[in-house]
Amino acid sequence: MTSDDFHVYDTTMRDGAQQEGLNLSVQDKLHIARHLDELGVGFIEGGWPGSNPKDTEFFALAAKELDLKNATLAAFGATRRAGAVAADDVLVGALRDSGAPVVTLVAKSHDRHVTDALRTTLEENLAMIRDTVAHLRGEGQRVFVDCEHFFDGYRANRDYALEVVRTIGESGADVAVLCDTNGGMLPHWVGEVVTDVLDATGVRLGIHAHNDTGCAVANSIAAVQAGATHLQGCVNGYGERTGNADLVASVANLELKLGMDVVPAGSLAEATRIAHAISEVTNYPPAARQPYTGVSAFAHKAGLHASAIRVDPDLYQHIDPALVGNDMRLLVSEMAGRATIELKGKELGYDLAGDTERLTRVTERVKTLEQSGYTFEAADASFELLLAEEMEGVRPSYFEVESWRVLTDSAGAEATVKLVAGGQRVVVVGEGNGPVNALDHAMRQIIEQVYPQVGRFHLIDYRVRILDSSHGTDAVTRVLIETTDGQDSWVTVGVGANMVEASWQALVDAVTYGLRKHVA
Repeated sequence: MTSDDFHVYDTTMRDGAQQEGLNLSVQDKLHIARHLDELGVGFIEGGWPGSNPKDTEFFALAAKELDLKNATLAAFGATRRAGAVAADDVLVGALRDSGAPVVTLVAKSHDRHVTDALRTTLEENLAMIRDTVAHLRGEGQRVFVDCEHFFDGYRANRDYALEVVRTIGESGADVAVLCDTNGGMLPHWVGEVVTDVLDATGVRLGIHAHNDTGCAVANSIAAVQAGATHLQGCVNGYGERTGNADLVASVANLELKLGMDVVPAGSLAEATRIAHAISEVTNYPPAARQPYTGVSAFAHKAGLHASAIRVDPDLYQHIDPALVGNDMRLLVSEMAGRATIELKGKELGYDLAGDTERLTRVTERVKTLEQSGYTFEAADASFELLLAEEMEGVRPSYFEVESWRVLTDSAGAEATVKLVAGGQRVVVVGEGNGPVNALDHAMRQIIEQVYPQVGRFHLIDYRVRILDSSHGTDAVTRVLIETTDGQDSWVTVGVGANMVEASWQALVDAVTYGLRKHVA
């Protein structure tokens, strides 16, 4: 288990799941919990048992199926109802019966929320906290308390907000978590409040920040610097409205910028893989520009950057990407200079150093193609084929295209493809639910007879963009296709006068690149 000196507490499966459009099954939660444990978080909030059958089932299955090495499971719930007794409260009973070693209670700390939302007295709210914490502690569970709307409550009635924190500490809870529930705080405000609360109460404090001002991570760091030793957040910044503090970015900042040890040694190097794996489970594509873990986090496009990176990568990167399991990427585009092409070529296994003539030719060719609508910054596979052609004198080819055509009607699409593959001329008709699908089927039928490896290739993403839309139906079309072989994926680009022509180019490149990887 991780040290108890500093808590890294993940709430992806509860607060993060409140994000619009995000819906996690019980099995999804079990998968996410395993990933979070690999990341080295200290506590994983699994949900609110008793509030819905799914979360109750999760805790029952977690007790049997989860073997956590770093993390402790936490159940989330509320203090007892006003006028009740904690031992008799049904929802408190569900927390007690969940089997979770830790319970995180949400409690009101804003006076108006107590009187207007709970419709009870300020003193009764304190009694609800005392009774519920004491009962769960008596049952052998650790208790953390989330002070809902704390910062707004502190501004409205500092004395009462502080009294809530004192009550939490006196009742035996381990930590009082100050929640910026509305997400409206700024870092220097957070620092000032945490410092004051810590001085006035002496209670161990945590931070739970929302991102409505775009400052959730910064607010979390400010709270820690002011003395908070419990950090809450969600992987990938999931959460309602604009999300919660991104847990990975917060941890990376603490570890790599402030020199703190808050997760087990080496676990941060798995951050990118784990963040992307959780994205697959949630079915939310990873945000390319996510700090630290996004595919664009260490991507360089301008030629000036590439020239400096050739001398020393640290000149244009704030950390070594490997520290968070990410990679530096060089984007080939019309902004690229020869240094970019040289470095990208080295990345792909081609030594262009000193070959001024070839570097210039490739650079100019890229710029000319991009002016006509191509883009290579997102289509590394097509660029590699272009570079191989320049370096080897011939474009990699495993088949020759004689012709293709497509017919469509209300029943679907039919494609006729004529190819020469393996020394034989073959004509095949393929059917599909659209012209691109029909072309893909027809081409695969031919090539797979010679290269069975093609059977492993599957299209996983297809993007169409109309360029210069002012030309209306006469506009140029660009298509990007992402293909996978089950282990790796690659992106190819095609440009044409229409969607079908552009798609055919991208499909041919996709199959050619895949065969280049798999055929000796």
